[in-house]
Amino acid sequence: MKPAHLAACLAASLALPFAALAESAGGVKWTAPASFKVQPAKPMRAATYKFVAAKGDSEDGELAVYYFGANQGGSIDENLVRWYGQFEQPDGKKSQDAAKTKKETVKGLNITTVDLSGTFTASMGPMAPKSNKPGYRMLGAIVEGPDGNVFFKLTGPLKTVAAAEADWKKLIQSLTK
Repeated sequence: MKPAHLAACLAASLALPFAALAESAGGVKWTAPASFKVQPAKPMRAATYKFVAAKGDSEDGELAVYYFGANQGGSIDENLVRWYGQFEQPDGKKSQDAAKTKKETVKGLNITTVDLSGTFTASMGPMAPKSNKPGYRMLGAIVEGPDGNVFFKLTGPLKTVAAAEADWKKLIQSLTK
């Protein structure tokens, strides 16, 4: 094959919609909705996706997927406590009390989900500075995969996360071993 043809084939393959490709980590597979745009690799993440800000919000949302290996990354409860600690409530209540958590099973995978809003106080990455972001929401899922827990953490402004919630649910329902 001529170099020009090879380059054209490579370019065409890169233009395929990322949502058509199943992602995986820790023995768990998922399909990201088309509205979740694959981002470049980041430290400590199995995948990162961005989704556009809803009208009236000034920032896009992000879905970070983490997998640290078998028996790594802490327990479900330890991660929930850490996630609760990344939010402050405007009324001074504990974020743990404001969070909506539930356990469910999807295609044989045990999943713990959390929905939490408030002022996001965590950094958006390991090297990024912490900042307070009022009016933020997190949808999280800890999936008990065959090879260890896989952590899905979607964060962004309230309206942006609300607009992405249906696609979040599709992603969760796409989970398989």
